[in-house]
Amino acid sequence: MEYLIIGFVVLSIIGSMMWVMPTKRDRMLATLRMQAKQQGFQVQLTKLTYPREHGEVDARVVPSVAYRLLRGKISAQQHTQWKSWRVVRCATNSSEGLSSGWGWALGERTMAEPQLAKINTVLKSLPKDVVGLESTPVHVSVFWSEKDEQELEPIKLALDSMITELI
Repeated sequence: MEYLIIGFVVLSIIGSMMWVMPTKRDRMLATLRMQAKQQGFQVQLTKLTYPREHGEVDARVVPSVAYRLLRGKISAQQHTQWKSWRVVRCATNSSEGLSSGWGWALGERTMAEPQLAKINTVLKSLPKDVVGLESTPVHVSVFWSEKDEQELEPIKLALDSMITELI
């Protein structure tokens, strides 16, 4: 009987330790987010609001991870005249001027043709796991599913080009 009690106590201690230990995915995400921070990203857990999609009554809101790069200083005039926008990967009627498979969540019909061309170039350069792209006067962001560490570099290049070209 004593051995049974000792065995139960040992198993419950081992079970508690296994419950607290991070999974392989948790360790990968911690490493990825640390690399992102070293490259200048701010990583934020947020909710991504989609536009109303085909056949849907309401827009869906999905928990997501935003990888953001700060723009740095822009002039006060640029800041006040900035047209913030957000696009997401979905099937919607709000897709005027965008590449196929993308829709406007914010800022539809506010961009001129040259800006739309630049946005579409960036969208084509993004990895398939990126579900959203955003630009504000303060930062540029991608909403990403974080499935592959190798995608961080193309994301960084795309966001850097957006900062440089002021889109």
